[in-house]
Order: sequence, then C-alpha cells, then structure tokens
Amino acid sequence: MPIIKSAKKRVRVAAKASIRNNRAKRNLREAAKAFYAALASGKADKITIAHQQAVSTIDIAAKKNIIHKNKASRHKSRLNAAIKAMA
Repeated sequence: MPIIKSAKKRVRVAAKASIRNNRAKRNLREAAKAFYAALASGKADKITIAHQQAVSTIDIAAKKNIIHKNKASRHKSRLNAAIKAMA
C-alpha cells in the first residue's frame, strides 16, 4: 500500500477509472452482440436501430479514449460490411 497521500489518491482514482473503462467496454460488447442478433433475425427495423446504437456506443468509447479512434473506425466498418453482406 502506498504511504504518500498523493499515491493513495492515485490508487483511488485509478480504481474509479478502471470501473468506468470496464463498463464502457462491456457496453461495446453488448451493443455488438445486439447488432449481430438483430442481423440474424433479418428484420430491417431492428437492424437499423441496433446499428445506430452500436455506432453510437463505439463513437462514445472513442471520444473518451477507451478505444483508439482507428479501432473505432475498424469496428464501424465491420458493422457496415455485415449489413452489406446481408443485403
């Protein structure tokens, strides 16, 4: 355990950030799973809504530096490719 006051604070801050980052990553995975489930159902309205939510979640994670902007772009590209392959 740290002894210095500022080091103790860094431990607390890092723990909060870790929880926040893990929550955002979990939201990313859940949005992707929901999108692919909607894609499997084949209903256009569900696919559109799930795609919008997945892209929004990816953009939020990239904006908050949880994932790199290039990784976000790659994920969005794969979602779009999946829609095109379905059509």
